[in-house]
Amino acid sequence: MSDQHIASAFDRDLEAIQARIMKMGGLVEAAIRDAATSLENSDEELAEQVRKGDLAIDGLEELINEEAARVIALRAPTAIDLRLVLTVMKISGNLERIADYAKNIAKRTGVLAQMSPVPDAASALRRMAREVELMLKNALDSYIQRDAELAEDVIQRDLEVDQMYNALFRQFLTFMMEDPRNITPCMHLHFIAKNVERMGDHATSIAEQVVYLVTGDRPDESRPKADLTSETAILDK
Repeated sequence: MSDQHIASAFDRDLEAIQARIMKMGGLVEAAIRDAATSLENSDEELAEQVRKGDLAIDGLEELINEEAARVIALRAPTAIDLRLVLTVMKISGNLERIADYAKNIAKRTGVLAQMSPVPDAASALRRMAREVELMLKNALDSYIQRDAELAEDVIQRDLEVDQMYNALFRQFLTFMMEDPRNITPCMHLHFIAKNVERMGDHATSIAEQVVYLVTGDRPDESRPKADLTSETAILDK
C-alpha cells in the first residue's frame, strides 16, 4: 500500500471521527442549555430528557475511542497525526464529563421544584450556563478551524465563569444565614453552580488541547483561576 493511499485512508478515518466529535459536541451543548432551562422553569419532563440523553453521549464517546484506537493500530500515524488522534480522544472525554454535570443538574430539578424558590438563583445559573455553553461552542469551533487564538480566548473566559460562581456562592451563603429554611435549597443550588463551574473547566481543557494541537506548546499552567471556594466545595461525583 502506497504512502499516499495510507495518508488518504487516515484522512477519511479522521474525518469520520471528527464528525462524531461535532455530533457529540452538539448534544452536549443542548444538554447544558436544556438542564439550565429545566431548572429555571421547573420543567421535570425536560430534565428527564437530559438524563436520558446522557446515554447517547456516553455511547458516542465509547465509539470515538474505539475508532481512534483502531486508527492508531492500523494506520501507524506519524507523530503529528498521533497528536491529532490523541487530542480527539481527550476532547471526547471532556465532552462526556460536561454531559455528566448537565445530568447532575437535571437530577436536582424535580427536588428544587418542591421547594420555595430562591430569588433570582435559577436565572443567574442559566446565565452562567449560557456562558459555559458559548465557551464550549467556541472551543469546538477552534478545534475544527485549528484556531489557537480563539482557543486562547476561551481559556481566558474561564475566569469570568469562576467570578460568576463566586458571586453565587456568596449569595447562597447570605440567603442561608438570613433564613434557615433556605439552607436546603441553597445547598442544592450550590451543587448546581459548582457543576456549571466545572463544565467551564472542561470547556477550557478542550481549548487547551487545541492550543497544543496547533502550536505544539502546552498552554501556561498558571492560567488564571478565580474559584475561591474549591477547597471547601462539595461536589457531585
